[in-house]
Amino acid sequence: MESAGRSGRFRVEREVLDEQKLEAVTQRKTYSEIHSSLREQLKNSLRCSVPKLKRSVVSSLPVLYWLPKYSVWDYGMPDLISGISVGIMHLPQGLAYALLASLPPVFGLYSSFYPALVYFFFGTSRHISIGTFTVLSIMVGSVTERLAPDVDFQKMNGTNITAEVDVTARDSYRVQVAAATAVLGGLIQVLLGVVKFGFVGTYLSEPLVRAYTAAAAAHAVVAQLKHIFGVSPTRFSGPLSLVYTLKAVCSLLPHTNLPTLLVSALTIVLLIAAKEINSFLSPKLPVPIPVELITIVAGTLISSFAHLNSNYTISVVGEIPSGLSSPSVPDVSLFREVIGDAFALAIVGYAITISLGKTFGLKHGYKVDSNQELVALGMSNAVGGFFQCFSVCSSMSRSLIQETTGGKTQMAGVASSLIVLVTILKLGTLFHELPKAILASIVIVNLKGMFKQYYDIVTLWRSSKIDLVIWLVTWVSTLLLNLDLGLAASITFALFTVIFRTQLPTYTVLGNVPGTELYVDIETHREARQIPGVTIFRSSATVYFANADLYLEALKEKSGLDISKMIIYKRRQEAKQKRRERRAERRAKKQAKRERRAQRAARRLSELPEFSVEEEDGCWEDTVKEEQAWTERENGTVFVIPTAPRTPDGRWEYLKGGNPDCSSLGWMSELQDGDTTTLGSISEDTLSHDLERVSLGSLGKWTWDIHSIILDLSTANFIDIVAIKTMKNIFQDFSEIDVDIFMAGCQASVVEQLERSDFFSETITKRHLFASVHDAVLYCLSHRGATLFPTYEPSVVCPANVQVSFGNLNDPTFM
Repeated sequence: MESAGRSGRFRVEREVLDEQKLEAVTQRKTYSEIHSSLREQLKNSLRCSVPKLKRSVVSSLPVLYWLPKYSVWDYGMPDLISGISVGIMHLPQGLAYALLASLPPVFGLYSSFYPALVYFFFGTSRHISIGTFTVLSIMVGSVTERLAPDVDFQKMNGTNITAEVDVTARDSYRVQVAAATAVLGGLIQVLLGVVKFGFVGTYLSEPLVRAYTAAAAAHAVVAQLKHIFGVSPTRFSGPLSLVYTLKAVCSLLPHTNLPTLLVSALTIVLLIAAKEINSFLSPKLPVPIPVELITIVAGTLISSFAHLNSNYTISVVGEIPSGLSSPSVPDVSLFREVIGDAFALAIVGYAITISLGKTFGLKHGYKVDSNQELVALGMSNAVGGFFQCFSVCSSMSRSLIQETTGGKTQMAGVASSLIVLVTILKLGTLFHELPKAILASIVIVNLKGMFKQYYDIVTLWRSSKIDLVIWLVTWVSTLLLNLDLGLAASITFALFTVIFRTQLPTYTVLGNVPGTELYVDIETHREARQIPGVTIFRSSATVYFANADLYLEALKEKSGLDISKMIIYKRRQEAKQKRRERRAERRAKKQAKRERRAQRAARRLSELPEFSVEEEDGCWEDTVKEEQAWTERENGTVFVIPTAPRTPDGRWEYLKGGNPDCSSLGWMSELQDGDTTTLGSISEDTLSHDLERVSLGSLGKWTWDIHSIILDLSTANFIDIVAIKTMKNIFQDFSEIDVDIFMAGCQASVVEQLERSDFFSETITKRHLFASVHDAVLYCLSHRGATLFPTYEPSVVCPANVQVSFGNLNDPTFM
């Protein structure tokens, strides 16, 4: 390596590296050296069992890692302030979101207390707030209303013979359904976390999650309309339940309770105005104003003093029992009926939690373990289910409050749980007169952030049409098919788009950037130059069973060579060449026979006495006739013998030049070789040559101007058995037309898969694999087209400020 001056450019010289040479240079390890045997793995696991057990315990209980290092002076006060702020938000949201789950409000407080404590021990994120969330509350509500509808708990009123709903029995059964769903969903999350299935959340792309939450917000609004207008529509579940519910609410609008509507409208207006003021003053406020808590307290006081329930029939929360309930085992018989909903709740809850956790982790510089988060969230749901909690996850609004108010660790979650605990034990009974319309208004106003996600349509239209389609399909399917089926349909469609994009990738032919070793698409770069005689083919996706056939067809199209037609053409040419050789051999044999006869005739003539000219003329005519008759008898064919020129006196022209000797008979023999068969062969050869050009013209080329094809496999991260067979077919088919195939840029995993699949043989060796496209190009040009070797100017600088150039291929010391 030699310096090129102050510019910092360098010239690197090395030989062209194929896979065999690369392995020799890098000393690649064998498969047995990389992968230890089962016996060695077992021995190593036993040897390291104690340290591994210690690490596994710490990783399973992250609190054992960070709590001993906790600094009260540094983190105590920020965590306390943040926990109080989040705890205050827990109260109104817990009460309101319990209505979304179709459960009594106190169970929303339970769900805000127990899961947050459990997450303190198992969670790895320092800023997310575990508890009730809009989307999961709606999904739980769809389950409880489906399995415990009002019609199943109607009882007859003996006075006026009307049906009334047994609210106590209905709510009790719905609590059992919600608890069973939470426990089963939590167990699913724990199981997925134990088997390291945390990557499942990656299948929920950001457009899918945002569209799903936007559609869930629409479900939440429709679910709260009955509390906003004070009506009691029929409950629906399953597909199109949103449409049926909206239709039922609209049909009951003439029966709207006007006092309830007035309370809802005032609450919504005041909440929106207060939140705008809060956001405007947020830079100057150390802690956000608890708008929802103030609204709940004010609404409860007004309702209590004005007797809104008795005077204006405004529905209120009702009795909230004080104290904690004892744990109980959920009804296991319900698992069979809620397993699908539990799985959907587990996946959605985890996706929301891990997305928020990783966002805050990247912002503050700490790692969030995706598998451990599954275990932590699963334990929060499973343990909470034994205390009559419904499914929970992290809340966007509360997590933002916890982060912006200075929360440092999971201790903020403990502080917020204490606020909820005090409310459950002592303050719960104070909210007996709280109107449900106020809680419904809080839910609708808090959904404002989710409704802003409809701006994604404009953004995705400009950036990615496929992501836009995913967004729209997710939104429509979630609205029409309900939350559980909508999620399944959305994930299925998103996976199909991935398969579609990998099955139909972009196929390009690469050209060289003059003066560099870089190769880019010749269709999108004006300065790219195609290497004469070499076609460099690249696929934007890995080659596997779904697109292997398409890969082969695209290669034929981009190279301009129809292999099947050209193989047939070549075989025809080989057959024609063999026929020509056989005819030439027959002609040679005939020529030899004629020469032998000519020699015998010459000897006979030399033995005869001298004749006069007239006699000699007649003798010659007899000899010609005898030769012609013999030839006719020998071959059974008719020959066209050119008539020898005569002089004006009727003598043979050739007699003027000498006697009839062996050379004269040889000339005659050559003329005899110009029979009709020979002349026909000459005409056939000329016609075949023209047909060859016509045939090649129909294939898109007049000549075979491609001698090498390089397959750029740098985008392939794996290769399956179908793709390997396709590669073998490519090598075999193109070898039939004398076109060399090379592969470049193969990753080590791909080479390893090729070795294990017995891809390499005597005809396909590792010398057909090259470290880079440039190495393959240099090799092709040195062996099949060295005169076309492109020059690389040393003045060109690579992006890394390192100049890479290669020696002259014609230099014997190069290879």
